[in-house]
Amino acid sequence: MEEESLHEAFWAVSRRLREQARREMEPWGIAPSQFRALNVLLGHGEMRLSTLAEHLRIAPRSATEVVDDLQQRGLAERRPDPADRRATLVALTEQGRSTGEGVRTARAAASERLFSMLSADDRTELARILRKLA
Repeated sequence: MEEESLHEAFWAVSRRLREQARREMEPWGIAPSQFRALNVLLGHGEMRLSTLAEHLRIAPRSATEVVDDLQQRGLAERRPDPADRRATLVALTEQGRSTGEGVRTARAAASERLFSMLSADDRTELARILRKLA
């Protein structure tokens, strides 16, 4: 049997991580794009929609759609920006904060299970290599 290429192995692990993340988010009914936004807001606090779009590396229109979805679910809210009355800030609600933290915890546990098959040295080396590629 021919050994898979580095490229194929990388994508296989990436697919496994995405599938695992989808399963971990199912209890909350959260899509990956919604979790990414929750995670940014958890880490950075309230921000303008354009700033959120930059953090997510998506178009502002796409960020608007993600925030609309979060807002409909009661996970985020729009607030006037006190520094500029024309601007709007996006902030997590208490439910959004607890949902984001719950998903974060579940994903961290799932990642720990996946990477636990590697030795501590292998994990350190993998982290070093991935950071270099990123």
